[in-house]
Amino acid sequence: MNFVQATVLGIVQGLTEFLPISSSAHLLIVPRLLGWKDPGAAFTAVIQLGTMLAVLLYFWRDIVRIIGTWFRSLTNKELRGHLDARMGWYVGLGTIPVSVIGLAFNHLIEGPARNLWINAASLIVMGLVLMVAEWAGRQKLEVGDLNMRDGLIIGGFQCLALIPGSSRSGSTITGGLFLGYTREAAARYSFLLSIPAVVLSGLFELRKVSEGGLPIAGTAVATVVSFVVGYASIAWLLKFLVRHSTLLFTYYRVALGGVLIGLLAAGAITAT
Repeated sequence: MNFVQATVLGIVQGLTEFLPISSSAHLLIVPRLLGWKDPGAAFTAVIQLGTMLAVLLYFWRDIVRIIGTWFRSLTNKELRGHLDARMGWYVGLGTIPVSVIGLAFNHLIEGPARNLWINAASLIVMGLVLMVAEWAGRQKLEVGDLNMRDGLIIGGFQCLALIPGSSRSGSTITGGLFLGYTREAAARYSFLLSIPAVVLSGLFELRKVSEGGLPIAGTAVATVVSFVVGYASIAWLLKFLVRHSTLLFTYYRVALGGVLIGLLAAGAITAT
């Protein structure tokens, strides 16, 4: 992997990680279209650390407050009903389902599931599910209304992101919309919920750098670029969702999935 390829893939990761359009699918599709070698699931997991650093920087005040309040609530009963203390539990417990399932099916996620037919179908199906959630959701609840049940349900939706093409943010935002949360509230919780899962996944795959399974220089460049672009993407998406629906992303997902199916059927690109 040369620096041009690493930079392009970093930009793709940064642009698509937080938008509900699936970064994993794009990191598969772009190299195939350009005739590059598949960077692999481990590369995708590691450069996600760059976009997670963007989340940490963007929400650092919220994160510090949540962690601090959660720890104090362990000994101070008066703080246990505080949103920040509750959010600490919601994010922690909501991460368990995706962690367990991700470890259990890691061999499938890094292998057969990377088939482009699966990605194309997932782009379309989950795009349509997002559209249904947009239309069916009441969109009246804010982050402050979040409770344990909803936090765990949205955490369950995050498991869908293990299917390449589904999108982590798309899956969790969809869950939030179905439960009646506003788009911005669903996106904010989605970003916070993604931190433990993506960081653990990225650190787990970092072992492949020392094993020689990843190009060190290319991975480093892509990670840095994904951080810069990812930070801008977070700011843009939160502002966008205040005034606009998620239908733009549904249209894009369905169109991309359709084009991908056409290319695969015509033999212009290979599925694996």
